[in-house]
Amino acid sequence: MKRRTFLERAAAAGLALSIAPYPSLSNSQSIGINLFSLPKVLESDFGKGLEMLSKMGYKEIEMYGPYSFSDERAKTRWKTLEPLVGFTGSGFFGHTSQEVHSMMEANGLKVPSLHTDLDTLTHHMGSLAEAANILGSTYVVLPAIPDKERKNLDAYNIMAERFNRIGEDAKANGIRFAYHNHGYGLTEMEGEIPLEIILNQTDKDTVFFEMDLFWTTAGRMDPIELLQKHSGRYKLMHIKDMKKIVRFSGDGGTADQWTALWGEMTTAGDGVLVLPNIIHVAQENGLMHSVVEQDIVAHPEIALKRSIDYLKSL
Repeated sequence: MKRRTFLERAAAAGLALSIAPYPSLSNSQSIGINLFSLPKVLESDFGKGLEMLSKMGYKEIEMYGPYSFSDERAKTRWKTLEPLVGFTGSGFFGHTSQEVHSMMEANGLKVPSLHTDLDTLTHHMGSLAEAANILGSTYVVLPAIPDKERKNLDAYNIMAERFNRIGEDAKANGIRFAYHNHGYGLTEMEGEIPLEIILNQTDKDTVFFEMDLFWTTAGRMDPIELLQKHSGRYKLMHIKDMKKIVRFSGDGGTADQWTALWGEMTTAGDGVLVLPNIIHVAQENGLMHSVVEQDIVAHPEIALKRSIDYLKSL
């Protein structure tokens, strides 16, 4: 990227970025993909979907639940979402964890992280850890806090305590727990920012984080500032780009606000976020896994290939 383009994008994004050219990025990390980017392809033929991703150059896979062992409440909630998202496939797409492990190995893929839900993390850590260990996964990730669990600051304080217990449980089972931010909790509530409560009140040795660049920006927070302020906490990152800088219509706390912005996501490198600089700062501050995600993208065979080609060129 030329310096002029870099500066224009930095200004457009409104991020706290240096005006100096960004340094070279580390090529030591493999680039991953969250499977929520292409669920319909995987639902049609899971094996061929993995093969396609491998041929594109992806080396890591992040899966999403519910799984066969997930809490029944999670499975029920997923059923209610199926009409909205337009597909039913999730978890291991009808395969066992051992079968998935074999399929990943056959395609040269690793699975460092599994997205799951709060009930499964709380009540079924043993089954979750068993599957994670079979797949060679390090992180079990909560992608969203349920609506009823984040109504006020007291709820966020309680959630921070709950995260600490989950983190200890995960550690005892040989894995790590991480929280993926969505669009809520990023602006002031009763004079405090809920995400900062979670970051400050959880154990840095057992509770880790996955930053979603798109939702963080839409929620009016600066990814660079978060990464530097909480160095060492963000081990994973969802790499998404924005066609233009957009914000939530409200506090980002409802699903309709999220889906309203899906159309503003774009292929990595085609938008206004200064991804080279953000990723470099993330790597300097402990990032281990860069994960492309473009929620249910219309043409994954094109968009996801463009994303990894761009990221590999940095």
